[in-house]
Amino acid sequence: MTTKKISFSAQTVAYYFNASFDYLEKLTGKSNTVIITDENIHAKHAKKLKGWRTIVLPAGEAHKNQQTVDAIIAQLIELGADRKTVLVGIGGGVVTDITGYVAGIYMRGLQFGFIPTTILAMVDASIGGKNGVDVGVYKNMVGLIRQPSFLLYDYSLLKSLPKEEWVNGFAEIIKHAAIKDAAMFAFLEQHKLTAFQRNTGLLDELIRKNALLKSKVVQQDEFEQGDRKLLNFGHTLGHAIENDYALPHGHAVAIGMVVAAELSATYKKYNDTARLVKLIGQYGLPARFAFDAAKAMQVMQADKKRVKDIFQYVLLAKTGKGVVEPLTAAQIEPIVQRLSQL
Repeated sequence: MTTKKISFSAQTVAYYFNASFDYLEKLTGKSNTVIITDENIHAKHAKKLKGWRTIVLPAGEAHKNQQTVDAIIAQLIELGADRKTVLVGIGGGVVTDITGYVAGIYMRGLQFGFIPTTILAMVDASIGGKNGVDVGVYKNMVGLIRQPSFLLYDYSLLKSLPKEEWVNGFAEIIKHAAIKDAAMFAFLEQHKLTAFQRNTGLLDELIRKNALLKSKVVQQDEFEQGDRKLLNFGHTLGHAIENDYALPHGHAVAIGMVVAAELSATYKKYNDTARLVKLIGQYGLPARFAFDAAKAMQVMQADKKRVKDIFQYVLLAKTGKGVVEPLTAAQIEPIVQRLSQL
């Protein structure tokens, strides 16, 4: 096990890489802890969860809403949860987002931690303190920024992860490489997904690299006034189509990255779009998808990075260097329109 601690504005987060689920009991006792997980994780790991007070949610993005939050709060009240209770979210991004949000609002704030069980949650969703829920097709429209106390990484939990969820998570890894780490981009080009599935050492190296890359960006700009916006590469268009077409998050982000790369070619003279498209395909992700461009532009109007008529769009100056570029809808729409058709 490798331990790393990173301090944010109001919380020091402990990262336990290549750890075991059993270590959770050293971090928080069963008597004052409530685990929040989903029905899939609960079914696969019932033995590990035995003896822990557990709230089980229906699985999937469709349940990442205020109704689910209200149901959790009702169960916490029934369980007698108080301000000393610790919440632990065990699952993918939906579970960690909801758990962190509930921890932030129940009794005006509880301590919480995460045990991410998907690649996407390990490298992205559980890191950085963004917690919240969707409102209809609008992703993460309600929420807050509040850091967990700990993140515990048990790679054995990935053994039951379907291949499509491995693929889903690698979109965020490619994103990190594209905006911040050209060497990682080349490293990914030299490997295939199966290498990381078979080699725990290689996987641990990649997970740690990505988790700490994102954490460093967040540490320097926790409340998204500057460089943290770079982490939204691929998400502006991705979020606009994800819920409307029930796309896996990684698929939506991959499609969004290609749109952003084409915008980068136009406005930043970026010349590596073909290389990005190839890498996306190498890890089983889609580069293109047919969607309603007008509807996507409409949903994008609610993007949290839009100020009046200007979108703070994340583009690439070069591979490994993301930049935030102010663009109008009129500048974005022709490229979105062109790429919305297969």
